[in-house]
Amino acid sequence: MSKKGLIGAFAVVLLLGMTSMGYAADESAAAAGMWVFFGIAISCGFAIGIAALGTGLAMGYAINGALQGTARNPEAGGKIMTTMIIGLALIESLCIYALVICFIMVFKIPDLAPMLDGILKAMGS
Repeated sequence: MSKKGLIGAFAVVLLLGMTSMGYAADESAAAAGMWVFFGIAISCGFAIGIAALGTGLAMGYAINGALQGTARNPEAGGKIMTTMIIGLALIESLCIYALVICFIMVFKIPDLAPMLDGILKAMGS
């Protein structure tokens, strides 16, 4: 099995395992809120990682193309550089949009203290 296939299979097993744990949890509001907290935190981490990976690859390809174009036609280097800088700013804006969406999601996380109190009461402590 290839490395990509192995990583993909591990990610699927991890996500399915988290889902099954969520369904097996106590049906109280505190436990449900805790799983919402956990899901938002994990999804925001994955979202920023994927956005950074995508924008990094896109920027690398853009810079590669600009350098090859300048190497073939040095007189057009100024125009190529200007166009590349504008393209890089637009590519970077996609990662910033993902960051803004993750901040919005994080601020939607419910208050953690009442959830922990409810979980402790449910456990009998």
